[in-house]
Amino acid sequence: MSDATEKAAAIGPLDIQRVMAALPHRYPMLLVDRVEEIVRDQSIRAIKAVTINEGFFQGHFPGRPIMPGVLIVEALAQAAGVLAVESLGLAGSGKLVYFMAIDEAKFRRPVEPGVLLTLEVEFVQKRASVCKFAGRARIDGEVAAQAKFTAMIADPPAAAG
Repeated sequence: MSDATEKAAAIGPLDIQRVMAALPHRYPMLLVDRVEEIVRDQSIRAIKAVTINEGFFQGHFPGRPIMPGVLIVEALAQAAGVLAVESLGLAGSGKLVYFMAIDEAKFRRPVEPGVLLTLEVEFVQKRASVCKFAGRARIDGEVAAQAKFTAMIADPPAAAG
């Protein structure tokens, strides 16, 4: 795809309202604050503002607050969820994007309060019901964490009756 075509296909930025329209997550589990850019069917660049107000910092770790690695991967997965919803036209469909697998997760540096965590995710494989992604979380351009993961697009579970 040429640069001109790629830029034409890009959308963004998306504010928190648009992010919340794409994801079912809400406080305290919503870990994407803004989407800088989506190139449909290809990639997303989103932001997680990491603040000392996050509840997990009280216990992880007292005196040395560090964002848990599993939450960094969750933030990447949520960014992938927005990418999938926007690329597959799932907004308003009620479909959810579920984790199926996490592979090759690596944590390169601690994520501390006060940083903007840039979430970069790209499709590795895209199908109607299962997608594979590769993601990197960066701080000031430096990789803090990376992972490959697989997600399933499905209906939400039936409500207990």
